[in-house]
Amino acid sequence: MSYARLYRRHEDGTLEFREAWHDVEAGQFVVNHGTVGHQSSTEETDDVDASTAEGLLAAFEEQCAEDGYGPIPEAELWRVVAQFALKTTDGTDRDRSLERQAVQALSAHLAWRGLGTVERSSIGGGRLTIFMTCVDANKAVAAVKTCLREATSDFTKLSIAVAPATDPEAFKLKHAPAGVRAFSL
Repeated sequence: MSYARLYRRHEDGTLEFREAWHDVEAGQFVVNHGTVGHQSSTEETDDVDASTAEGLLAAFEEQCAEDGYGPIPEAELWRVVAQFALKTTDGTDRDRSLERQAVQALSAHLAWRGLGTVERSSIGGGRLTIFMTCVDANKAVAAVKTCLREATSDFTKLSIAVAPATDPEAFKLKHAPAGVRAFSL
């Protein structure tokens, strides 16, 4: 799939994003844009084949560059980790269902707000852990809490920690159930 997501920071610190992709199944070229952390706006062009989509994507990237959009440097990215405490060490079928549900909900929620992506998830050691890469740690934590509160029934077992992408082991706990004071992978 052809895809591009680019960002622009204003002098006041506001971060905007633009992204475009070719939805092969729908035959659409989609452009999505907005302010990071807020629901985005989307425009679709119908009846687009792969060759046309490549040309549209190149034009999109060129226009973005002219408008001051570009990739976010790694030094400005954040690792955000959401963890659910589980009742068993290796997880149950219910936990794997929770994993699928949470990953799917977070992937969509973060993407439509330009906040980032879900990189992977795992179950082990009595925890479900979901790893994300995000462009704004504080907005991502708020979005993860909102999304998982609505999408899962296990919100009371949720912990969230963040670390700079350049120091991925320096996690700081940002949200946790009562009594939880530490975070570990």
